[in-house]
Amino acid sequence: MRHLITVSTFAAVCCLSLAACTGSDDRSTPQPRPRSTLKLGQSADTAGVGGRGTAQITPDTVVYADSTSFGTPEHGLFAVVNYQSRNRTKSRVTTTAEQGGLRWKASDGHTVTARNSKAATKVAPIGFSEGGPDFTSETGHQDVAVFDIAPAERGGTLIYVDGDGTVFRWKIPASNSGSAVPALKFALS
Repeated sequence: MRHLITVSTFAAVCCLSLAACTGSDDRSTPQPRPRSTLKLGQSADTAGVGGRGTAQITPDTVVYADSTSFGTPEHGLFAVVNYQSRNRTKSRVTTTAEQGGLRWKASDGHTVTARNSKAATKVAPIGFSEGGPDFTSETGHQDVAVFDIAPAERGGTLIYVDGDGTVFRWKIPASNSGSAVPALKFALS
């Protein structure tokens, strides 16, 4: 009897797995969906615009600057977050990064979208702003999200809203942090 139940359970699992793999319209169901706030350097698989495709987003560095070679912030401080994006599918995917998908939420709840001021739109550090939101099959690149914030809003939460409306969060340290701090600081000066 024990073998009969095990075989039945195995057959049911195989049928469910086979059903999940058939019939693709290239709409994604990124897994796993974070239930808590991630840390700088952790990745999340996110849905592309319209729920099509899967893009892995990995913020890995933050640099704060009260002035750059591109200008000075209107609100007192730039929070520049470097992130890696990678297409996880075999077809083209577009992220929501340039459609208001990237946001900075301060500890007091004040939230702004990336490039929220005229000054922030001018910040494009060489070597850190490549590609844009569109990816061909299984490619990737890095880019920056620039937020013009008040100095008291350091150490906020980076929010990414994907093409399915799912919200992903990363806790961003209040000081320069991450793997590319020296290079990003140089590119901003």
